Amino acid sequence: MQIHDPSATDIVDEADVYTDLLPLDGARVIELGCGAAGHTRAIAGTGRPASVLACEVDDLQHQKNLEATDIPDSVTFARAGAEAIPAAANSADVVVMFKSLHHVPTESMDVAMAEIARVLRPDGLAYISEPVYAGDFNEVLRLFHDEGEVRRAAFEAVRRAVGGGLLGLVEQRFFRTRNDFDDFADFEERVLGVTHTHHDLSPELYEKVRETFEGYMGPDGARFLMPIRVDLLRSPA
Repeated sequence: MQIHDPSATDIVDEADVYTDLLPLDGARVIELGCGAAGHTRAIAGTGRPASVLACEVDDLQHQKNLEATDIPDSVTFARAGAEAIPAAANSADVVVMFKSLHHVPTESMDVAMAEIARVLRPDGLAYISEPVYAGDFNEVLRLFHDEGEVRRAAFEAVRRAVGGGLLGLVEQRFFRTRNDFDDFADFEERVLGVTHTHHDLSPELYEKVRETFEGYMGPDGARFLMPIRVDLLRSPA
C-alpha cells in the first residue's frame, strides 16, 4: 500500500469514482462522517440503494441533517461515530467514509476499522477516501490546522487492518478533485466556520491565512486541486 502517488494527475469528480467501484444497486449502505450529507444525497438520490444509514458525530451538523427537507426516504441519520456504529454485525453491503477517517481520534482509529469489519457482511466493501498531505490547498490549511500526523495515522490504521487480515485490499486509486472557492468569505464560511473543528486564529494568523489564500485568487475565484487516495477494502468471505 502507498500513501500517495505524485504521478496521479487525473482530475475526477469523486462521485464518478465510487459509482464505478461500488455495487450500490439494492445495497445496504452505511456512511461514516456524513457531514452536510452531500454524498449521502448523491448516493441515495440514485434510487438504487436499499437503505443508507448516515452517521455524523458533530451535534450541530447532525441536527441540520435531521431538519433537511430534501433527503430521500431511504436515508436514516444517526448521531454516531465510526468507533461505535449503530448497526448489527454483517448488516451492511457497503461502508463509505469520505475524508473522515483522519477526523477520528487517533487512539480510536483501529477500533473504527474493527467496527467497519464487524458491520460488513462477508464480501462487503469499504470505500475509504482520504485527502493526501500535498497540494496548494494543503499549504493554506496547514497554516492553522496541520493534518499531517492525523492523515498519516489514518493511512497506518487502514494498513494495519489489511496487514492483520481484518479487511482485504481490493485496490487503491489516486486522483485529484476540484476544491473551489468564490472568495475568502466563501473559504471562511466553509473551512474556518465548520462546526466539527474549532479554529481559534489570532488576528495575526487570520491575516496570514487570508493573504496566503488570496495569493491563489484568480478572476473566477480560488481554484484548488486536492489529491485524494481511495482504499477499497473487502470483508473476508
